[in-house]
Amino acid sequence: MRIDRAEVIVTSPDRNFVTLKLSTDDGLTGLGDATLNGRELAVVAYLTDHVVPLLLGIDAHRIEDTWQFLYRSAYWRRGPITMAAIAAVDMALWDLKGKAAGLPVYQLLGGASRMGLLAYGHASGRDTDELFDSVRSHLEQGYRAIRIQTAVPGLKSIYGIASNSTYEGNAGVRYDHEPAQRGGLPNEEDWDTRSYLRHVPTVFEAVRNEFGPELPLLHDGHHRMTPIQAAQLGKSLEPYDLFWLEDVTPSENPEALRLVRQHTTTPLAIGEVFNTVWDYQQIIREQLVDYVRSAVTHTGGITHLRKVLDYASQYQIKSGMHGPTDVSPVGMAAAMHLGLAIHNFGIQEYMKHGSKTDSVFRQSFTWRQGMLHPGDEPGLGVELDTDGAGRYPYVQAYLPYNRLADGTVHDW
Repeated sequence: MRIDRAEVIVTSPDRNFVTLKLSTDDGLTGLGDATLNGRELAVVAYLTDHVVPLLLGIDAHRIEDTWQFLYRSAYWRRGPITMAAIAAVDMALWDLKGKAAGLPVYQLLGGASRMGLLAYGHASGRDTDELFDSVRSHLEQGYRAIRIQTAVPGLKSIYGIASNSTYEGNAGVRYDHEPAQRGGLPNEEDWDTRSYLRHVPTVFEAVRNEFGPELPLLHDGHHRMTPIQAAQLGKSLEPYDLFWLEDVTPSENPEALRLVRQHTTTPLAIGEVFNTVWDYQQIIREQLVDYVRSAVTHTGGITHLRKVLDYASQYQIKSGMHGPTDVSPVGMAAAMHLGLAIHNFGIQEYMKHGSKTDSVFRQSFTWRQGMLHPGDEPGLGVELDTDGAGRYPYVQAYLPYNRLADGTVHDW
């Protein structure tokens, strides 16, 4: 089963996506997701100029060998651009292998370890009433676990609030589903950590009083706190029994998590900006986190993220794979197949793609009673409508950034 064609397809139905399509000499096609929000064209160039010429003529069955070749032969290893490109190749090869075998990918990974994947959605609000309405809406959609994000009094626009006014280039798009502003410059937002730390515990108290103790609640700090601030937040949220507290401090300094662990028993999730098992090595070995947040798309594909999660399983650390709408339906399908097969699955982030995206990427997954299942179509279960993709050309877009009140650039 030799690769005889490789295409890099960029489309922007509801937002920008980068897809690698591999074709074999016996007529099969496989898809891989290479989307890197705000830096899509960097991955396109890496794939088109450096990776695609290496793929023509290779045996598509040799997934591990191809992964090692692409990683080791480049010499300049790791990083989000390299690992997203490798991930796209890896997913496409698994898709091809599944189609050749007539089996869904999760069967090739050892079969299902569960009936479906518990998924969480994103509820948010500018005030308590709007937040409660958002939680109720998610419950009506079938979600059985919900992330809670709240506006902060005195701040105009912050991460994660669906009803934030969308920017001019994003008219009609939910802010939390696509914060990247379409246009030539990133949007500036504001931030104040002390106000946030005072406000967030009061919001979780209100949510618990309204919806009771059983509903699993999550929260994302989005890398904006120092270690001691993160420890303060985790401790203040302990009475509200969070499923996890995510990305409480910038992940470049894993030692910071030691301090957080010393002060709180709130479970911690981290890793959506990690790309390799070596990013996780210390924090898994020292048991500084409870959930691995990487996306298949940004962590070298199914082959490599499986190794990360196998390593995490030795320390009773579970998966919490990244699943926003800037991971394409192909990347989401790969996450579902991997999550269904591994033993140490924890939860899957799930944001529903827009109708335009769903028309371009035809999917076989199911969503029932708060659970995802990738379906039993051979391969990943996603097909790309290339004509439909061509109707939505790439549009330049940047993620926002933060400034403090005194003008200092801060983590978004």
